[in-house]
Amino acid sequence: LKLQFLYFIDLKHLLNMSDEEFQTGDAGSSTTYPIQAGALKKGMHCVIKDRPCKIIEYTTSKTGKHGHAKAHIVAIDIFTSKKLEEICPTSHNMFAPNVTRAEYSLIDVDADGVVSLQDDTGDIREDLSLPKDDELAKQIKAGFEAGKDLVLSVVGAMNEEAVMTCKEATK
Repeated sequence: LKLQFLYFIDLKHLLNMSDEEFQTGDAGSSTTYPIQAGALKKGMHCVIKDRPCKIIEYTTSKTGKHGHAKAHIVAIDIFTSKKLEEICPTSHNMFAPNVTRAEYSLIDVDADGVVSLQDDTGDIREDLSLPKDDELAKQIKAGFEAGKDLVLSVVGAMNEEAVMTCKEATK
């Protein structure tokens, strides 16, 4: 039994294709990129349990019965400061977050703890709150109330952003 398929092409449809609208994908960068576990080093960033982390300890074990050297990674979540661990064969891929860092001038701190920040081009953003670190939050509030020009460093990774550091602006 032999089956034959016939396809009919609507030539009018092909001629009018230029009239159709096509949606394009987002050209933004990915939040993570793959990296081999054996290529990671202390001080680098990686993703453990879907959280962006900074590696504080990295050790490897020799190849065992099943032939894979294992990497033991201890890291700190860059936003919550929680300690996380991962054991992974060094030949396997892990993910590393695309971490961004930007500096902004502090314009205002409102009663709810939302900060108004201005970048070098003059754009203002009001979508970040004071840091969860009480000491840094107090330092920012005290400096703002004293009338100091403060520069806040904002770190972003995996669609999350937070104020990380505060320093006085150099004149």
